[in-house]
This record gives sequence, structure tokens and C-alpha cells, in this order.
Amino acid sequence: MPNVFGSPHKGSEPRHEQVVFCQDEASGLRAIIAIYSTALGPSLGGTRFYPYGSEDEALADVLNLSRGMAYKNALAGLDHGGGKAVILGDPSRDKTEALLRAYGRFVKSLGGRYYTACDVGTFSEDMDVVARECEFVTGRTVAHGGAGDSSILTAYGVFQGMRAAAETVWGTPTLRGRRVGVEGVGKVGHRLVEHLREDGADVVICDVSEAAVERVRALHPEVDVVADAAAMIRADLDVYAPCALGGSLNDETVPVLGARVVCGAANNQLAHPGVEKNLADRNILYAPDYVVNSGGVIQVADEITGFDFERAKSRASGIYGTTRKIFALADDEGVPPAVAADRLAERRMSEIGRLRGILV
Repeated sequence: MPNVFGSPHKGSEPRHEQVVFCQDEASGLRAIIAIYSTALGPSLGGTRFYPYGSEDEALADVLNLSRGMAYKNALAGLDHGGGKAVILGDPSRDKTEALLRAYGRFVKSLGGRYYTACDVGTFSEDMDVVARECEFVTGRTVAHGGAGDSSILTAYGVFQGMRAAAETVWGTPTLRGRRVGVEGVGKVGHRLVEHLREDGADVVICDVSEAAVERVRALHPEVDVVADAAAMIRADLDVYAPCALGGSLNDETVPVLGARVVCGAANNQLAHPGVEKNLADRNILYAPDYVVNSGGVIQVADEITGFDFERAKSRASGIYGTTRKIFALADDEGVPPAVAADRLAERRMSEIGRLRGILV
């Protein structure tokens, strides 16, 4: 069982404020909502619908993801803390209107401490259903006043982070002529391919879904395909962009990684603490995932007060500057970029969070 009351990865404070287990037998809902911090404001993070192998696995995931959202929201400059939810089950089989509405009732019961949105296995249309029971929902369809697909600015932000990494390593903020491997070409990955091809990069892809690969190949027949993630890790690349599930950087993959830069959309890419140092020891520049993939949360946060795409895109463009700042801080302090990013996020949570002690 994961240590709910501990803080195993990032710093020592704050720890998770609240973890809620939700069950509705009639609809089959089994969900966990985790609120890591509300220091900067109501927690914000998506709902992942996934066929976890066990409740322990689901709990470990939601604790890690909610923690990551706190740091992501802090460095994105948002007035939101970190939260996340997971629904246990196969979305292709178990997702129903009744289940989503039951989930919405549980989100509502938190009284605005947690705003939910889309994640793996959930879509804007699902958020429309959840919102029929709860107002603390974002990432809705355009038809219902929402921003629509948050993968648009997620991919854009990852590309901005990749440009910052390219400038740090090769002296110019472009991927033109670089070989970039995109592992996972689903909601975000296929959009990242579009940005890379427009910038003149050579692209290699892989995905567990043959349909996802074929969709990209239909638009870009010049894109190369490798068999799987293991082949991607070992490929001759300039940039490795993990855009599937987390944990791809571990004790087995880092020693054989062929790329000079890691920058992708997947959450929790580092399998455990210490991997960031292993990357630095191999002179591989790692763009912290929760920094570069924050475009999506910037988009859905903007929706809460009335969505304006150009305003949200302008804010997502700032990911380039934030990533450069992190690389510079890491160099100045002699630490890996992941450590520098954590320090910046913790500083903002502390400095701004303390203002809540001033009565108004």
C-alpha cells in the first residue's frame, strides 16, 4: 500500500491534503480523488479512466499525478493547486452516463476544492456529462462553452519546451534537421508531430495502436516508424519525446538511451528519484515533464473564467522562457533540471501560499 501520509518524491512539505475514495455500486463507479495542495488556490487536474491492475496501483498513480499537478500549476503561473482523479475500469467497456454523473456528484461534494478535466481515457464530451451534476468541471466541449480539446495547447507547449532545449544544447531554438522520436502518437503526440514537421524536424514514431501510427503516416508518409518503445529508446535520435504513459526513464532505459535531449508530454517520466541524476551524468538534457506539458492545464484553467484561445496560447508560449530559466538555474546551481524545476515550484507555492495567512 502506498504511503498516503508520506511525501516520497518531491520535497518534504506539503503532503497530500486529502484523498477521497468514491464508490457507487449501481453504476460501477470506483474512483479516487487526490488533492495534494491548495496553497495557490483550488486544486486542478484531470480524471484518468484506466484499467488498473489493482487498487494499490491506482492509488499510487493518483498520488503521483496529483503531486505533479501541484508543481505543474505552480510553474505555469496558475492560481491553482494540484489535484488528480482516477476512475478504475476500462473506459471502452465501463464508461456510462450514470457512472460519469455519479463521479460528478463526488467531485461536487468537495465544494470546489478540486476542479476536474480530461486525461487518459476521458474526453471533453465526458466532462459535459460530469458537469450535469457538478460546476467544478473544465475542459468541456466548445458547444457547451468550453475550450475543447486540451491536447492542442499541450502539444504546443511541449514544442516550446523542446525549442528551449534545442537552444540550450545546439545554440538555436529550432528542431530543423534534428531527428526526433515521438513515443506515443495519440491525443498529444500526433499534434506534436505536426509542429515538428512544420519546423523541419525528421520524425520517428511508435505507438501500441497501429491505427494511431497509420493516422500519422497518412498525413506524413515520410515519417519513420520503429517497432516499439524499446526500439525507440535505442534509436539514433537527437531528441526523445515520451508522449505515452509515465515511467519510461528508468534504470534499464537511461543507460541505452540514444538521444541528447528528453522532452515529451507524458506525466511522471522519471520512474523513481535519482533517474534525473543518471540522465545528467550521461550528459542528456531532461526538460521536466510537468513544465513542458503544462499547456493543457493552462488551457483548461483559462476556461474557468471564460475561455480565450489567444490568451491561453500566449500564456502557453511562456513555457519556452520558463524552460530556459530552469536550464539556466540548473547550470548555475550544479543540479539536474528536474531539481531546479522543483525548487522554483516549491518557492512559488511557499511565497504565494503564505499570503493566505493575511486576513482580508
